Amino acid sequence: QLEVEVVDMSGKTVDGPDRLDISVIDQNDNRPMFKEGPYVGHVMEGSATGTTVMRMAAFDADDASTDNALLRYNILKQTPTKPSPNMFYIDPEKGDIVTVVSPALLDRETMESSKYELVIEAKDMGGLDVGLTGTATATILIDDKNDHAPEFTKKEFQATVKEGVTGVIVNLTVGDRDDPATGAWRAVYSIINGNPGQSFEIHTNPQTNEGMLSVVKPLDYEISAFHTLLIKVENEDPLIPDITYGPSSTATVQITVEDVNEGPVFHPNPMAVTKQENIPVGSVVLTVNATDPDTLQHQTIRYSVYKDPAGWLEINPTNGTVGTTAVLDRESPFVQNNVYTALFLAIDSGNPPATGTGTLHITLEDVNDNVPSLYPTLAKVCDDAKDLRVVVLGASDKDLHPNTDPFKFELSKQSGPEKLWRINRLNNTHAQVILLQNLKKANYNIPISVTDSGKPPLTNATELRLQVCTCKKSKMDCSATDALHISLTLILLSLLSLFCKSF
Repeated sequence: QLEVEVVDMSGKTVDGPDRLDISVIDQNDNRPMFKEGPYVGHVMEGSATGTTVMRMAAFDADDASTDNALLRYNILKQTPTKPSPNMFYIDPEKGDIVTVVSPALLDRETMESSKYELVIEAKDMGGLDVGLTGTATATILIDDKNDHAPEFTKKEFQATVKEGVTGVIVNLTVGDRDDPATGAWRAVYSIINGNPGQSFEIHTNPQTNEGMLSVVKPLDYEISAFHTLLIKVENEDPLIPDITYGPSSTATVQITVEDVNEGPVFHPNPMAVTKQENIPVGSVVLTVNATDPDTLQHQTIRYSVYKDPAGWLEINPTNGTVGTTAVLDRESPFVQNNVYTALFLAIDSGNPPATGTGTLHITLEDVNDNVPSLYPTLAKVCDDAKDLRVVVLGASDKDLHPNTDPFKFELSKQSGPEKLWRINRLNNTHAQVILLQNLKKANYNIPISVTDSGKPPLTNATELRLQVCTCKKSKMDCSATDALHISLTLILLSLLSLFCKSF
């Protein structure tokens, strides 16, 4: 759109301005172009004739109201050309690509390739020879459907496995003509007969599609030396309605179990027995019993000690009788929660020999064989103390009830006419020592006996060392004490003991 005016030499308007419209007439100077590639279509194998695969759409920049942009489509080339050089047709106006062969020819398993490439031409001017053209490649993939059932490569497979062993024992091979990248090819195996004890499992190898048959519960040769399994194979995806799983989708696996020399087994295991501690050396604890699972072989069993932490036990290698070689002590550090644990071996006469291990738990009953102990054994007091309660004594016993508390606390007879101390029982396990008067600075040994409640009771005669110290300004000085004061009674008791032993 222009505005035009006429002016004279002086620039004065003579005529106008007037509007001038200029119409630009389109010329066919643009080729059709395919801008949305790559173009990939899919069609299921066996699809009916006339099934639409995909649509091709080209663009032409010329005037859409003229034939310069009026496009027509055509297939220039098909690769490959089998089973028919004309597998597809394209609607010249819409660009829709459809199948033109019968469903029987559209079979992915019989085709040379499941991928076809079509060179598509778009021509303007309504397809006239004078029109400009543009091309693009359409890739058409023939998709698989599950129209082939998997088939075992053999009707019968063989496998051999040693008893007591687990793991894969055989790989079952199958063939399937469907696409390996789909669930129509991937196999799913199942054991449909011969596995009542659930000793076997089968899984699919994802790389090879083989069935990996495994033993998951060890087999026993003595129970059964042969097993026969019936295996079925199916696809992940269901078969199409007119296809079924045939006889070739099942196979038999014959499994032979090889005999292995198994170790003897203790009955029961662990073994448990209760004994009193301190039973005489040479006492019989129990007789162990082990049997050989290899019932079809004639073997003998001998026994030996495997682990005996305290060295208390021995075992007869022939009949399995366990006896003591030392005193059993419930208070030993080798006893945990009143239980002593030892391990024994049963060894058969096979070649090579096989070994079984048995555990023995001996629960030890307590005997009053420990005297009570006293604590503390040292006490300090000021020579001018107002509180003459010297110390609280406690007693402990390694034995168990009723061989421990209540404890009886007693003072040995004090020498001289004057009593210097006494002991008062506070409760079942504690007593208090009290001075009856202030003592001069020195060390004193106070003889004390403590007796447990066992039957018969045990007594421990011990001494409490008492230091009488000088105390000034809250500081206790126990150094440079006078000569040790020892109870005359304790000296007399010691001399009497020595006198008795000499006779």
